[in-house]
Amino acid sequence: MILKGFKEKSNKKYLNKLLSERHLNVTDNIIENLGVILNIDEVDDFELFRNLSESLKIHPNKLKIITFSEMKKENLNSWDLCFNPKDFGWRGNIKNVELQSFLDTNFDLLVSYYEKEILELKIITARSKAKFKVGILQTDERLNDLIIKTSFKQFGLFKEEILKYLSILNKIKK
Repeated sequence: MILKGFKEKSNKKYLNKLLSERHLNVTDNIIENLGVILNIDEVDDFELFRNLSESLKIHPNKLKIITFSEMKKENLNSWDLCFNPKDFGWRGNIKNVELQSFLDTNFDLLVSYYEKEILELKIITARSKAKFKVGILQTDERLNDLIIKTSFKQFGLFKEEILKYLSILNKIKK
């Protein structure tokens, strides 16, 4: 139990280091691929994000969705990539190859759609090599480049706002 507390403190320190070293580099490059981070304990409707990628004119093979659960999920479909706290080590170390592959992908857009303040989700968002990060309001505003302040259950409004702001920033194909 004590080691779990030390591990969490180590990961929090690592997260703060990542966020303090982060540099915002916004360009007007068109979005061609999309990464999505979900907390499957909060939302498990993947079609919402497939529809979002269609609205952004992103090909289905350029969409990658990963999910996180605080508990081990056994009843997932084979195409669901679900991670849990056991996939994380000390100092933000990632133990899962598929998760590390997701983090190493240079997404044009990363959508972090989770409401609960979970350290592992924040680490995934912070460690991602995405060029532009969008999320809903979190307590730590350093995680995302664009924060859309909507209720978690208002995905339609979130989608409208993300489309509006990305078109203003010239990031959507016309």
